[in-house]
Amino acid sequence: MDWKRFAERFDSMTCILSVEKKPDGGCGAVRIVTGNDRYLDSLALAAGGVDMHSDKKAVFVPNSEYTRYIPKDLNFEDVCFRCAVLKQPIHNCVRASRYPFDIMAFFQPLQGDEADVYYCAYTQVLLKKDDDNLLSLNISQETAMEVIGTCIKLREDKPFDEIMQSVIEDVRTICDADYCSVLLLDESLRKCTVLGEARAPGSEFAWKEKNPDDLDEDFFDLAETWLDTMAGNFCLVIRDANDMEFIRQRNPKWYESLVCAGVERLVLYPLIPRGQFLGYIMTVNFDTENTQHIKDTLELTTYFIASEIANNRFIDQLKALNATDLLTGVMNRNALNARVAGLCEAKAEGPCRMGVVFADMNSLKYVNDHLGHTAGDTMLKNAAMILQSTFAGEEIYRVGGDEFLVLLRDTDEADVRAKIADIKRKSELFENVSFAAGYCLLTDSLDIRAAFSEADARMYQDKEAFYRQHPEMKRS
Repeated sequence: MDWKRFAERFDSMTCILSVEKKPDGGCGAVRIVTGNDRYLDSLALAAGGVDMHSDKKAVFVPNSEYTRYIPKDLNFEDVCFRCAVLKQPIHNCVRASRYPFDIMAFFQPLQGDEADVYYCAYTQVLLKKDDDNLLSLNISQETAMEVIGTCIKLREDKPFDEIMQSVIEDVRTICDADYCSVLLLDESLRKCTVLGEARAPGSEFAWKEKNPDDLDEDFFDLAETWLDTMAGNFCLVIRDANDMEFIRQRNPKWYESLVCAGVERLVLYPLIPRGQFLGYIMTVNFDTENTQHIKDTLELTTYFIASEIANNRFIDQLKALNATDLLTGVMNRNALNARVAGLCEAKAEGPCRMGVVFADMNSLKYVNDHLGHTAGDTMLKNAAMILQSTFAGEEIYRVGGDEFLVLLRDTDEADVRAKIADIKRKSELFENVSFAAGYCLLTDSLDIRAAFSEADARMYQDKEAFYRQHPEMKRS
């Protein structure tokens, strides 16, 4: 068969691939037999812009393994095997971060005359990168209905974590896998968090022996390498020992972790909505006959889950901004009002030892008038920093221009008085920073407003004492 002549009959970029079938039935070498000129030019671009027709070092060599020109791709090998050997026509949308475009790929099985070597035609059309290309065209209607049916839960009016856990349980069931989970990676904190996980009945699989909600930094360091191991591919599929050997060669530490965790088969998809990397969704240890169904399920699920996680984070950020004083970084009056309402309504919370501290800045108006508002802002920032270091872990609010309020749980008078003395001592280390402070203790959180009034009154007594000593700084 004149494969070159056959390929040239296609207007789109097309090549002929050969796939060896191993004695054990697995996928052997995948080779590019030949291709039309348009396809060979595309290989040149993938290889870094060299001209396959003029550069002798980069001349296309017929029947070369595809890895001579593009990185090894387990997903690509699987599709080639299913098309050439199993005679399945396949078309889908290929996404890879290493390319500035998506690829609409068409695989068509061909007849060959060699034993244990099978052929297929591969045609590709380059597409502009776009979220509209996110879903592969070969996802079955049954799979789509299963995924959409469970992802509808994302619209329910329930706590986010509870909804995500339910969806992950459903995904594991659809995939009939031993384990399914969503891991979130916080690059700023270098922390990996299990958003939700599901195990088959009787399964004890876990990434860590006790699998805490927050995995340690060593696990984060390992998870951080997964994207590099994927080498720009949109997902990673491990089906057998040959695939595991690929992981061992590319990422030995991850390979050891997988073996120690009992991972034999894995489908891993990164969560990257709108270019923002969030983490991964994965299934572990499944029937390899279901591999394509699992890939399709996770591909579609990833789109919904990643968008929902991103939206939830955005809402949390808006809530945080609404509750945060932008100048000092402590909580604002909006947050205090919500907290007080909660304390007054939560009768089931019962009695508790709570302390209220009002800390007011002395001479802020004087600093603003004589040194400028920039100096006044610096004064407030320094004051907030002092409060945060002294009342670490407690609730600190800026409730007015120069007023801060601190809520302390499970405290006593000696502790509160010591902390007030500490903020006054620390304020001496900063220019223009001086606190007037008052406090109140209570054993019933329902009396919180009365405690505010008492603490505020004591604070003003302290402030009057300061201005008696420094009358030149008194507000006009």
